[in-house]
Amino acid sequence: MKKFTPILFVVLLLASNLFAQKDSLQKQINEQVWKPFIQSFNSGDDNAFRAVHSKDVIRVIRDNSSIIGYNEYFRTVPDSIKAKWGTWKKNIELRFTQRIAANGKAFETGYYKTSNTNTSTGEKRVGYGKFLVLLRKENGTWKILVDADSNEKTNEEVFMTGEPME
Repeated sequence: MKKFTPILFVVLLLASNLFAQKDSLQKQINEQVWKPFIQSFNSGDDNAFRAVHSKDVIRVIRDNSSIIGYNEYFRTVPDSIKAKWGTWKKNIELRFTQRIAANGKAFETGYYKTSNTNTSTGEKRVGYGKFLVLLRKENGTWKILVDADSNEKTNEEVFMTGEPME
């Protein structure tokens, strides 16, 4: 039995090191991507929203069967549309179903919930969806490389099955 104790110790040490690395990468991704993503989405800060995306980003809008690149994704929204939505306060929440990160690459899936409130009328709109994101580290910073989503069969109950960011 004593012969196995050092082996078990090494296995446990390696396993704890792998979990610590995984946690560390997810914390980096949270700080460099998801927290700024949420803050910029909610505040309408287009420049900060662009900053969390790679210049090579591919945006997949599954509900519309479309795929677009950086320039199409971040095309300037006409002032008339911004004015129309200017009275709406936006909020997005994320919950994760899978998070894998290693060697400067990451794959994450989960659910999002958007809540929009018209500050003039009090009208509320809530929407749900699924997301799939590929990230990569560029010059030491995590960036969204592929962003795909769909609102297929997602509601509050499904949303709550995901894990919160922290």
